[in-house]
Amino acid sequence: MSEKLDFLRTVKPFDRLPEDVLAEVAEGLEEVRHPREGVIYYQDETKLRGLDIIVEGEYETFFYDSQQNRRVVEFTRRGECYGGISLLLNKKKSLRTVVAKRHTRVYFLHRREFLALCQGYESFFHFFTTRYGQRMLNEEYAHFVRPATSSGSSYLASDQLFSRRIETLELRPLDVCAAYTPIHEVARRMAAARTSCYFITNADVDGHIIGYVTDITLRDKVVAACADASLPVETIVDAPVVSISSRAFVYEAILLMFRTKTRYLLVETDGEYVGFLSRNKLLTDDQAQSPFIFIQSVKQAQAVPELKRRWEQVPEMVYQLLNRGVKPEIVNQVITTVSDAIALKLIEGAIAELGPPPAKFVYMVLGSEGRKEQTLLTDQDNAIIYEDKANEQRELVRDYFLKFAEMVSDQLNEIGFSYCEGGFMAKNPKWTHSLSHWKRNYVAWMTESNPETGMQFAASFDCRYLYGDPAIMDELHDFLAVELQKPVERFFHHMAVNALQYEPPLTFFNNIRTFAHGAHQVFNLKKTMSPIVDLVRMYALKHRIFATNTGERLEALKVLGIFTEREAHELLQSYYYLMGVRLKKQAAQIINDNVTPDNYLDPKTLTKVEQVTLKEIFKVIADFQLKIKVGFTKSLS
Repeated sequence: MSEKLDFLRTVKPFDRLPEDVLAEVAEGLEEVRHPREGVIYYQDETKLRGLDIIVEGEYETFFYDSQQNRRVVEFTRRGECYGGISLLLNKKKSLRTVVAKRHTRVYFLHRREFLALCQGYESFFHFFTTRYGQRMLNEEYAHFVRPATSSGSSYLASDQLFSRRIETLELRPLDVCAAYTPIHEVARRMAAARTSCYFITNADVDGHIIGYVTDITLRDKVVAACADASLPVETIVDAPVVSISSRAFVYEAILLMFRTKTRYLLVETDGEYVGFLSRNKLLTDDQAQSPFIFIQSVKQAQAVPELKRRWEQVPEMVYQLLNRGVKPEIVNQVITTVSDAIALKLIEGAIAELGPPPAKFVYMVLGSEGRKEQTLLTDQDNAIIYEDKANEQRELVRDYFLKFAEMVSDQLNEIGFSYCEGGFMAKNPKWTHSLSHWKRNYVAWMTESNPETGMQFAASFDCRYLYGDPAIMDELHDFLAVELQKPVERFFHHMAVNALQYEPPLTFFNNIRTFAHGAHQVFNLKKTMSPIVDLVRMYALKHRIFATNTGERLEALKVLGIFTEREAHELLQSYYYLMGVRLKKQAAQIINDNVTPDNYLDPKTLTKVEQVTLKEIFKVIADFQLKIKVGFTKSLS
């Protein structure tokens, strides 16, 4: 007993206890020995019986992340304790996995006695709580200790949101008046009808709808501007009007509202307007919950730090939506809408700071963002096209847009959209040019094509309008539609060859082919998906389809008869199954492991059913590639 007592006098925080109490504690200690490399406790599983005080040897303590990597590795040595924080603050479960590194001898204090000491001696108790506070200053430690979000379903939308069609909703009736109606009369009618929106026609009540007036229109353009209320309402009308089919889903209506910045959507059936939807109504309805409220909060953010915080919340939302069974293609649309909203805020902020642009322009996004298929491992791919100007204005115009692009790009990087390693960004002078220059670029890529340029500039054909004058984008598409009808077989040949370079990771014996990455055997999800993206892009360009999303391209190709119903269905199912696996894996890496996500997947982490599904998907991709070999390369080798 004397040996134990003498030892305890050197151990913190037992050295703070009165001598008689310390003697009583020493008498109750139990000696325990552990073999070398023996696992003593498992993280968040093992319920601790008490406190361990190391006498000889040492404990190695660490957290396992979802890839079974050891994180925050530390050692507890002679005269140190393990288990106090777990007993007090983790419901008695071991916070970390603990392994004995040498033949280790410990004194064991039962948790009943330990808790009694904490209750009876404040300084003893505060030693452990202070230690906990100090440890939580370590960001990585805090990530693994911090309890999982209690929000649970904070980002979950009800199933109806993603399965219910607009035609099942109660639409608001259309209130319309002619463009020549006095403003005060429209205001009177709005008050009488108790509506916040009135639609304006070009002639009479049966005429074509040219715009709308809302209570906000009246406030901003009439009351605040001290305008003459007897003027025709066409002088203050808001335009354009945005419409959607009654067969569309509710989530599609909400996303369209965010993308077009409209608060009202006209609903049409068989070419006729049958009513309208209000964004406020949809967002406050029981069926529309947090993903879209979240998007609204992004649009209302006022500064870069707030936008950064919002983007950091996206992985949690993605994980919950996928867990709930929301389709990966819908989750892609949510991610895209959030990233678009962030980019638009930055673009508008840059214009406010630099002043009005000296020329009409388009800010376009490329690559996965252009295809509306962003994951959580994303960088910037963007470019600027501005209208052609006279020689004396060219330098002024170009200087403005390069400063503008640098401002937007730097802020995107700060928020979490990293710089493109390949330099495919508008801040790079190579990617900010006049429309005539861009036309020459595309002609060169098509007519001077080789395998390297085919691979390097493929993402440039996934260009999507984000901000500016859409007429510029329309002119570029019209130009490409003509150029693609010219003899550019070599261009398509190189696109096909590049798309066939990566074969699905399936061995001759029907096993998944892997390679070493760290301590794991993995395959690359992004590369596995790339043949579908690349080959569908190639077919779309060959048939002058300028939709950028892989699913939308496949649908258009199916309508043209290029793919059968079965082929299109199998490719879509395969692509979005892989997308779902990829998104969920990346979200888990960010949420659970606090690491930068990647595109590698260890098949051993999947269930047998998931592995079989992957193998069938690889066969679908291989069959698709075989069709391309026959059709484009005229070779089966």
